[in-house]
Amino acid sequence: MSRPLKRSLTLKGHRTSVSLEDDFWHAFREISEKEGKPINVLAAEIDADRGLELGLASAIRLFVLRHYRRAP
Repeated sequence: MSRPLKRSLTLKGHRTSVSLEDDFWHAFREISEKEGKPINVLAAEIDADRGLELGLASAIRLFVLRHYRRAP
């Protein structure tokens, strides 16, 4: 498994970065493509739904995990 790399995102017009491993980043991009949403839009939705106690990178990892657990 690769080490986390910083990835740039734009949330509500503001640049931010998250540190994600390649596998999670590629899965996140794949999900955004399948859902027909730009990755920044999907990240903003995840950001809006997460609590203050959870970081954005962790929220994205959990989103990816839940997505694939629900997949047939």
